[in-house]
Amino acid sequence: MNICIDQGNSRTKVALFDTEGKMVKDFVYKAFSSADAERLFHLYPIENSIISSVVNLESSMVNALNRLSKCFVLFDHQTPIPIQNDYLTPETLGQDRLAAAVGASWLCPNENLLIIDVGSAITYDFVSEDGHFLGGNIAPGLKMRLTVLRTMTKKLPQVEVDEQELIPLYGQKTRDAIASGVVRGILFEVKGYLRVMQERTKHFRAFLTGGNAPYVLHAMKDDLDYQKQLVLIGLNRILEYNKR
Repeated sequence: MNICIDQGNSRTKVALFDTEGKMVKDFVYKAFSSADAERLFHLYPIENSIISSVVNLESSMVNALNRLSKCFVLFDHQTPIPIQNDYLTPETLGQDRLAAAVGASWLCPNENLLIIDVGSAITYDFVSEDGHFLGGNIAPGLKMRLTVLRTMTKKLPQVEVDEQELIPLYGQKTRDAIASGVVRGILFEVKGYLRVMQERTKHFRAFLTGGNAPYVLHAMKDDLDYQKQLVLIGLNRILEYNKR
């Protein structure tokens, strides 16, 4: 088995993949430690590992994974990947963005791709049909937009939106006006990217991922290929590429 670890600012996502590249287990940790890694290696027949992190990794984690694994990959901008990275400043590119691009290109090879990751920020990344990561854009995420409206104004309230909530076309009270403005603003933004892709390419696939993806998925499920664990799928592909 392979273990793939995606360590974010507020949580760590972990997945186990079999030799055929199928995800067989996945976990979410508020805090993932070297002891947790040791425990998983003890419980499952794990041989290889990869970790991607947006925070500074503790040396104990790196040492444990390196010791326990036949092949260990600490994913950064210098790690070999199975697509061409054309980003002009690769050292500043978020590893999760690149891993998601690798995952999408593995799931749908020889295709123009738009990868939309709806998380704390919303990223829009592009991969060409010949396997080049072309770059992408970063926009504020849902909670960030709601918070900015509260902190940058004197009278607007802080609003929380449930992903199952039916959002009206227009609000008739301030709370609904904010919720609709933010959620529908994101939907129109996504539709704009899809329209541009349709105008520029004869064929393309659009992937959706990220913790807040359901807000978009409910309204656009026919237009997007939802892959909840796209980053972890990409990390497993990168690990397999480095094993070989």
